[in-house]
Amino acid sequence: MSTATSATTGVAGRYASALFELADNAKSLDQVAQDLTTFRKLVGESADLARLIASPVIGRPLQAKALLAVLDAAGIKGLTRNFIGTVASNGRARELVAMASAFLAELASRRGETTVAVTSAVPLSPAQLQQLTDTLRGVLGSAKVSVDARVEPDILGGLVVKVGSRLFDSSIRSKLQRLQLAMKGVA
Repeated sequence: MSTATSATTGVAGRYASALFELADNAKSLDQVAQDLTTFRKLVGESADLARLIASPVIGRPLQAKALLAVLDAAGIKGLTRNFIGTVASNGRARELVAMASAFLAELASRRGETTVAVTSAVPLSPAQLQQLTDTLRGVLGSAKVSVDARVEPDILGGLVVKVGSRLFDSSIRSKLQRLQLAMKGVA
């Protein structure tokens, strides 16, 4: 079993570690990583899917059946499909996104990649993601940089970049909050 890291603590981390070992033994780490990335994107883009996995009201069998239908439609199959179905059947569906994140963090860590969480108000184009990745490689001095792009309209504009425990916030929301604080100090 792999050693515990900060990304693999708690329930989500234990499930992610188990999936990692299964995927490693099956030589399907890349496929599982791609499937989990697709799954996280689906949940992020669909409020209905997010409600489905978070709802304690929906019974486990119905929740698992609905999730499997979504996975089939998205082309997610094999080990990832079985894992998500099992997790939902065990009543842990609300932890699926955290499990996917923990798995991807573990994979990046083992490959020597630096994972950077980037939040933007609108989805970044592939060209923008590539430019951002190249810039981060230069700033971080790391040849392997993995960008975890998220969309959060609440930041209004700009970017929030998190590398490990460091946070670089150039969002318009933060700039407006700083301006508001400065104006309160003048009054």
